[in-house]
Amino acid sequence: MNLAQLDSTFAIILIALLQFIFFTGRTGFSRNKYDIQAPKTVGNDHWERIFRVQQNTMEQLVIFIPSMIIFSLYLSPTWVILPGVLFIIGRQIFSRLYIQNPQSRGPGMIVSFLSNIILVVGSLIGVFTQLAG
Repeated sequence: MNLAQLDSTFAIILIALLQFIFFTGRTGFSRNKYDIQAPKTVGNDHWERIFRVQQNTMEQLVIFIPSMIIFSLYLSPTWVILPGVLFIIGRQIFSRLYIQNPQSRGPGMIVSFLSNIILVVGSLIGVFTQLAG
């Protein structure tokens, strides 16, 4: 496999990182609006939701990024596109729903979490197949 075959994988990862940069910027820029002075992370329910979206996305990226690369290398650089795109869509849905009402976050969380499960399990299958072969 050459690096060109990983172009779509890298593009999806970079889009996910741009999404995270947006979430991070929104968190930082909204500190003044909601009067949350650093280093505070509490004090306004709406700001705390914005902050939790950013933090939860960072937690999910720790799983997403390496599993995207491993899935591409050991299983399929084509099939990785589906869970990769679903992850980004899931994070966007999660963000919108969580900020509106934290109890409604389920659909977005499920989509992105299932995407990560598919990526990790697929990566494991690919690696174990390679080890067995």
